[in-house]
Amino acid sequence: MASEYHAPTFDGFIAQSEHAQRPSILLAAFEGWNDAGSAASDAVRRILRATQAQHIASIGLDDFYDYQFTRPTTKLTPNGRIVQWPKTDMYKVELPQAAADLVVVLGVEPTFRWQSFCAQIIELAKDQQVQLALTAGSLLADVPHTRPVPTIFTSDNPSLQDYLKVQASTYEGPTGIPSVLGLELEAAGIPTASLWAQLSHYVAQAPSPRVELALVEVMEELLPLAIPTDQLREDAQAWRHGVDELTASDPDVAKYVKQLEEATDASELPEASGETIAREFERYLRRRGRYRSDGQGPDFEI
Repeated sequence: MASEYHAPTFDGFIAQSEHAQRPSILLAAFEGWNDAGSAASDAVRRILRATQAQHIASIGLDDFYDYQFTRPTTKLTPNGRIVQWPKTDMYKVELPQAAADLVVVLGVEPTFRWQSFCAQIIELAKDQQVQLALTAGSLLADVPHTRPVPTIFTSDNPSLQDYLKVQASTYEGPTGIPSVLGLELEAAGIPTASLWAQLSHYVAQAPSPRVELALVEVMEELLPLAIPTDQLREDAQAWRHGVDELTASDPDVAKYVKQLEEATDASELPEASGETIAREFERYLRRRGRYRSDGQGPDFEI
């Protein structure tokens, strides 16, 4: 009998070790240079909206932001006009059915003092017993919108590389706060992985539901979460149809997209391995079985 394929998860990695206190997994995303189409920050916001997240801390305020670069905004409320300052917030999501809770960091990439900024996050993360971390981002790339969204999942931690069957990142060059935070977390003894999705550069404006969906699907595979995505899938399909119409109306853009399609298709393997087919089928089953048939909510397998 053929053996079943089981995708490795962060929850499973946490469950391998004994912990004196209940552990947590950290998920972080930041608006700004690392967030093309707002896909990464929107994916994390969707997780917060779908869970009973408790706000536990704010980081930033006057210490880390240049307000001429990252402008505050004003908002009308029933109690009058308020100013919303750029900042980074930390939330706790309790997941009693899972082996670990979730700590979410969502905010704006700071302008100043990145090392101090990361140090504050790490101190709070240790207070929440964070044992594992995932940073997320999205970037512009020469990829066609007509093909599956490319995602890049890496880790510089040898234990995570072995458990998740991933490679270390080979990127060198200008970097953003997710990468810096990831390295600082590793230096503090917290294993960290990095997840990126690629957005077609000719449709860079936000929102980008198709890229957001790609990130959410990978996050659901890794984290002990079940996130409703029916509306997001509809939005992603509508986005795809809208971009199809726009590109078809411009012969030059249509020609360029065709070139990207040919380059993408030529770079892919002509046939999938049995392991790849099993992995994709497992992903399909996980998405189908995300909610119990009795409608009582998520059914986690730990």
